[in-house]
Amino acid sequence: MPEGDTVWRTARSLHEVLAGQTLTTFDLRVPQHATADLAGSTVREVVARGKHILHRIDEPGGDAWTLHTHLKMDGSWHRYRAGSRWQRPAYTVRAVLDTAEWQTVGYLLGVVDLVRTADEDTVVGHLGPDLLGRDWDAQVAAANLASDPEREIGVALLDQRNLAGLGTIYRAELCFLRGVSPWRPVGEVDDLPGMVALARRIIGANRARVERTFTGSLRRDRYWVYGREHEACRRCGTTIERGHLGPPTMERVAYRCPVCQP
Repeated sequence: MPEGDTVWRTARSLHEVLAGQTLTTFDLRVPQHATADLAGSTVREVVARGKHILHRIDEPGGDAWTLHTHLKMDGSWHRYRAGSRWQRPAYTVRAVLDTAEWQTVGYLLGVVDLVRTADEDTVVGHLGPDLLGRDWDAQVAAANLASDPEREIGVALLDQRNLAGLGTIYRAELCFLRGVSPWRPVGEVDDLPGMVALARRIIGANRARVERTFTGSLRRDRYWVYGREHEACRRCGTTIERGHLGPPTMERVAYRCPVCQP
């Protein structure tokens, strides 16, 4: 599931092959940008911003553009050596950026925007501090969470305006590790700065590996509660519960141990 660590690795992988290179192909296969063509431009960098990926591209004439993409649930970026066969069907492709040596292909991207780099705030300016970014500010993130004390902590943690990068898996595991039910109101959660600090530490530890772990194990027992409904809690043996959080239009699955997370 593409959460902040997955997106960070994806941006780093794209940056490795695109940064400083001239584009030979720039093909956005979405209606609103189907005629855009930045071939001949230079990719300055590819960076992650929470769950968003930003390709910053400089045209020869001096204009700077940002390709903004979001993986949502099903999207991915792949890179291939020039001339290699793509691994997924062409009809799932939403973006192609090529250089002389590499092809980078975005599949099933949930969002594809092209904006002037000076206008990046129109697509990512709403985000809170990025857990893996240079703008990280733990005090601001904790204050953002605390600003709505009646809201469930599990909903507040997924609100990217509070802090950027957490998804359903991190929410479940972070709440377990802090001994907090995801349904508990924010105002009743002790030590929000401690929760924020742990979120930063865990996602930072996981960003360099494909297989996430929250228990320290890299085997099947990598999760404490996520995806383990009806199974025994690894700490106390109580049956893990599953429910849902958030408004009906944005409802997300949540997990807890009723003993370890009262």
